[in-house]
Amino acid sequence: MKPLNIALLGMGRIGKIHFKNIQQHFPEVNIFAVADPIYDPSLTEKYKKIVFSRNAQEVIALPDVEAILICTPTSSHAELIEKGIRSGKHIFCEKPMDLSLERTAALQAMAAQAGIKFMLGFNRRFDPDFMQAFKSVRAGVIGDVQIVKITSRDPGLPPLDYIKNSGGLFLDMAIHDFDMARYIMAKEVAEVFAKGLNLVDRAVGEAGDIDTAVTTLIFEDGTYAVIDNSRKAAYGYDQRLEIFGNKGMIKVENNLHNRNIIYDENGIHHALPLDFFMDRYANSYLNEMKLFFEALKYDKPMPAGGADGFKAMQIAYAAKLSMQSGLPVKLSDPAVNVNQVP
Repeated sequence: MKPLNIALLGMGRIGKIHFKNIQQHFPEVNIFAVADPIYDPSLTEKYKKIVFSRNAQEVIALPDVEAILICTPTSSHAELIEKGIRSGKHIFCEKPMDLSLERTAALQAMAAQAGIKFMLGFNRRFDPDFMQAFKSVRAGVIGDVQIVKITSRDPGLPPLDYIKNSGGLFLDMAIHDFDMARYIMAKEVAEVFAKGLNLVDRAVGEAGDIDTAVTTLIFEDGTYAVIDNSRKAAYGYDQRLEIFGNKGMIKVENNLHNRNIIYDENGIHHALPLDFFMDRYANSYLNEMKLFFEALKYDKPMPAGGADGFKAMQIAYAAKLSMQSGLPVKLSDPAVNVNQVP
């Protein structure tokens, strides 16, 4: 079978992860082209068969490219997605599609109407432990799920310039957790209530954002998800999940630097959680690429598509409105209920 020709747009941190994973693990996929305004010139010597360019638009237009991976800064996503759709390319894009809810809905509709396969990089769905929890829930291991609790805390603040352009904690950070809650529950959110504060650094507030939040999601059947977020956990990258049902509970604890447990006269000790998302979710990035390529090869639905991206954005917008007003926000509220493709 002929290899799938893809173009990788953006060779920053995430782009390099996907580049390495594809080269090492997917012999049936050919990186035909790479676009980045400041790519490392040494790559052209090492990978002579790859077309390197500083212009993403030109790379998308190449007739041999069948699918594109968008790993560029958020501000460029919408333009590249639209170019990819108009060029008939299937698309993987790191979240979000755009910081505008209306633009996100429009792009989703455009991809669906064009018959383009489109996947969003909600990589946490594809963490092996979270995937096993999802399978256990679907198998009825803990009965009817009543409450999902998600803890997501970063080990340290990102640069302030990043915060100023990220869309805010709900759209940048918590959006992964909003998607995870929908994924685990397999239900739609009806109402959102969120509170946010500046407890880590006053400069975050001066940049127009919060660094600490608690969000409650009320699903269509009245069940709950409770999510807490912080931009700084002194002990490392804190990523935990708890799913409570009428027949039991599933817990996914942090991944640690090692699994050694030391017992001595001062207590019982184990290693701290991992330090960074690229370490914690290394397997997730690999799994999401595997599922993306399988969906293209076997003409299967994308596991995290445009509708998922829109709905996570919708929840994020509702959380931001709720925090600002101090009141719950229904997803039927006209402020967040824009047109989209089912």
